[in-house]
Amino acid sequence: MSVETDRATFAAPARLLIEGAAEGPLLFSDTALSFWGGVDPETGLVIDQAHPLHGRCLEGAILAIPGGRGSCTGSAVLMQLILNGKAPAGMVFSQVEEILTLGVMVAEEMYGRSLPVAVVAPEAFARLEGLDRIRIEAGMVSEPGARQGPDEAAPPAAVPSLVLSDHDRHLLSDTVPQATRTAMRIVVRMAELLGAGRLIDVAQVHVDGCIYTGPASLDFAEKLAGWGGKVVVPTSLNAISADQARWREQGTDPVLSMAASALADAYLRMGARPTFTCAPYQLDGAPVEGETIAWAESNAVVYANSVLGARTMKYPDFLDICIALTGRAPEAGCHLDENRKARLVIAVEAMDGRDDSFWPLLGYRVGMLAPNAIPAVTGLEQAHPTPDDLKAFGAAFATTSAAPMFHIVGVTPEAPSLSAATGGKAFQTLRVTRRDLADDWHHFNPTTGEAIDMVALGNPHFSVEECRTLARLCGGRSKRDSVAVTVTLSRATHARIVEAGIAATLEAFGITFVRDACWCTVMQPIVPPAACTILTNSGKYAHYGPGLSGKAVRFASLSDCVEAAVTGYAPEALPAWLQAS
Repeated sequence: MSVETDRATFAAPARLLIEGAAEGPLLFSDTALSFWGGVDPETGLVIDQAHPLHGRCLEGAILAIPGGRGSCTGSAVLMQLILNGKAPAGMVFSQVEEILTLGVMVAEEMYGRSLPVAVVAPEAFARLEGLDRIRIEAGMVSEPGARQGPDEAAPPAAVPSLVLSDHDRHLLSDTVPQATRTAMRIVVRMAELLGAGRLIDVAQVHVDGCIYTGPASLDFAEKLAGWGGKVVVPTSLNAISADQARWREQGTDPVLSMAASALADAYLRMGARPTFTCAPYQLDGAPVEGETIAWAESNAVVYANSVLGARTMKYPDFLDICIALTGRAPEAGCHLDENRKARLVIAVEAMDGRDDSFWPLLGYRVGMLAPNAIPAVTGLEQAHPTPDDLKAFGAAFATTSAAPMFHIVGVTPEAPSLSAATGGKAFQTLRVTRRDLADDWHHFNPTTGEAIDMVALGNPHFSVEECRTLARLCGGRSKRDSVAVTVTLSRATHARIVEAGIAATLEAFGITFVRDACWCTVMQPIVPPAACTILTNSGKYAHYGPGLSGKAVRFASLSDCVEAAVTGYAPEALPAWLQAS
């Protein structure tokens, strides 16, 4: 395709993922954006403090970003923005983007509200920077008044090759409940957008759409439940926005807590299990290598694909329950062998003496180096990471990358060798040094030694082993009265640590537990309103926390978090392993 490059008359052919026309002031960034934790659904303001568009308002603008990243809940946030009248007028991407596009798709199907979503070639996308006003219309993205050149044909759309089985057509017919028909229409639209050749059966679903993002998320679930929706495969539920059994005791906002609980109840009425965890891989019945599943929740998707070797796309909120109601999913993305190979190699410098902060720091850095591509990480062949190390790595990676998986050569199941991870192809190699991770530590900790008001642990949810390690660090000690220490975890994990006596040790130290919710969803006063600074060992929460909580969030190893709980102060210096030359 050709692109007209005259500064005054920019015009580029586009593939419209969602049809429509719109014009508005251009809001451009070459950095992908997670709408969950990155955009306030009530105001349209960008709240991700690390993003170049921080503080800008999306309302009425043409938003041009390479694509989404991070949380699968971005679709729910965008739908809420649309219904609140705070959404962009249109969006332009440099690649096909499923999560945000799905949010628009559901708004169309359920509420008759929409906005155009366009994809232009990367070279055309780069030329948008510096323009003032943009129009999306009729297969073009252009400055108002620009004319399409004679050679400018629209970029090819996905080939309409989807073949539906007799069972698929039955699920679209009037003989099934309205919820099933609606869900199947959404599944089919997404499959067509992805260029899938067929739909496939899935063995289980993990639903992320049970997180309360506003009235639209509740209305969507209640509509499906009221229309007779019933899941047809085993379906687990992600962490929700309140501890369903104890929110009154915890003093969280009754209006929001009841709404969050009602949302969870709507999914339970459809037959989902009340697992309420962002770490479903910790549950009994976790998928096995090669199993076809449909999971949402970014860290869970990455863990399932990378560590367990199961097969799932990074399913957006709302598409997850649609697949659960139909049992059918597009055969695309990481369901296909060829889409699971690494496209980038990242070599990690040897770092002796490292502590557990290494894994989230490295995941965060690798995600930044591979914002869209599946990476193969080398240099860790003798590292022997635990499942919790890989959880911490994957959660931080999924925060900064849109890729649905990673490989660690010699560690993860599909990477016994670099050749196996890459499919034998040669790719660019990037490097991660100790200095890089020190820079990331300083990014999370622009100041040191400051007073800490809270220690936040469990994003993703703490495992039994993490609770056991924490108990060893806390045994025989007590936290400072001025510091709150809270661990979020699943109901299942909490029951196990109570039975094992671990919970009693942690409670003696002064730790409180929040079940069902996690740090991306907790409310005040679990985060004390007067708190100024939070310390966490989670790379994911260190990134999302400032925007979600309105507090300063600092990062440290688990042992340093315990020391801070005792002394009341964050670490005074870079960890020793990062200071080594």
